[in-house]
Amino acid sequence: MATHIRATMDDLMLVEGKAELVNGEIVHMAPTGDAPGSAGDEIYASLREYVLRTGKGRAVSDNKAFRVDLPNRESFSPDAAYYVGPRGGMKYFPQPPVFAVEVRSEGDYGPAAEAAMAAKRSDYFAGGTKVVWDVDLLGKSVVRKFLASDPEHPQIFRRGEVADAEPAVPGWRIHVDDLFR
Repeated sequence: MATHIRATMDDLMLVEGKAELVNGEIVHMAPTGDAPGSAGDEIYASLREYVLRTGKGRAVSDNKAFRVDLPNRESFSPDAAYYVGPRGGMKYFPQPPVFAVEVRSEGDYGPAAEAAMAAKRSDYFAGGTKVVWDVDLLGKSVVRKFLASDPEHPQIFRRGEVADAEPAVPGWRIHVDDLFR
């Protein structure tokens, strides 16, 4: 009988590219395409301007890892995030962000993908994240803002509108159209 050895956060540090630690296994994530990557970059850049203006928190770009202590998950690696916790130094961020952004890639459509995204949002909220964005560049409902306090009823932001991440990022706003630059 083969014995499965659980991967650790130290094992995750040795992985090249984007990955998360879920159910004791390293889960590799495919590189992001042009449009989803650019949308994540625009969100990060806007959050960075907010941080520089307010002196609060930290804007975090893609391919960074956040520790979380859940039975089935030990890390997150969102496409963009806003973080207010202690610094991690050369290690991962020691706790989840208060705001996390997941930008859909080509393979993030269909029933299985929807179930996986809902499960990940649930994990974010269980870990302490207050707001999670599901960014869908192909749909009419471009940004779905999910709140930990009401995870079943997202607020929808469409082209031509201004999206927010209240209450996680007080006063920060971004034009939805900026995600298509």
